[in-house]
Amino acid sequence: MLIITWKNSLRNLVDFYETKRGSLFIFYPSLFLFFILINIACYWWALFTAFPEFTRGIEGQHYFKVQFPVGFMGALFVSLSFFVTLFIIRRALRAKKNLEYVSHLSLDLVIAMLATFWVLFVFSFAGWLAHLFESVRQDLGGRNEDYGRMLIDAMANPFANKRNIYFGLIMGVSAMLPTCSHVFFFLLSFFRTIFLQKAKD
Repeated sequence: MLIITWKNSLRNLVDFYETKRGSLFIFYPSLFLFFILINIACYWWALFTAFPEFTRGIEGQHYFKVQFPVGFMGALFVSLSFFVTLFIIRRALRAKKNLEYVSHLSLDLVIAMLATFWVLFVFSFAGWLAHLFESVRQDLGGRNEDYGRMLIDAMANPFANKRNIYFGLIMGVSAMLPTCSHVFFFLLSFFRTIFLQKAKD
C-alpha cells in the first residue's frame, strides 16, 4: 500500500510537470533563474541565522560578493540534478517489482552525496573568486584543503561545529532540492498509509 501510494504521488508529479512545462527553451532558463534565487535565499538565511557577525562591516561586503558565484554554481548543480532525478523517477515508475522501484530511487542518494562535496567546492571557489575582486591573493587548492579539514572536523566534533553543520545543512538542502522532492513524497505517502490503516481499524 505504501509503495502504491508513493508511486501514485510521483506519477502525479511527473504528469503535472509534463503538462505544465511548456517549451524547454523557456522552461530551462526560468528553472535556472529560480534555482539561483533559491540558492541565494538559502545562503542569506543560513548566514543570518548561523553567522550574523559575517553580515556586517568589511566581512559583510565580502560575503555579499560571495553570494553571486554561490547562487550561479548552486543553480548549475541543482538544474542538472533536476533532470537526472526526473529520469530516475521515470525509470522507477516503469519498474514491475517493488525492490526494483526502490533501488532506482536509491540512486538519487548519490546526488545527495555529490551535493555535499559540491557545496564545499562552491564555497571554496566563491570565496577565492570574491578575494580576487578584493585584490587578495589566495591559493584555491589550499582553500579546498581547508574546507576538507572543516568537514572532517565537523564529523569528528559535531557539537563544537554546530553552526558550520547547520550552515552546511541549509546549503546542502538547497543543492539537492529535486532529491528532497521524492523523499518528501515518500514521507507523505508513509503518513497517508498509516492514517488510512488507522481509519480502517
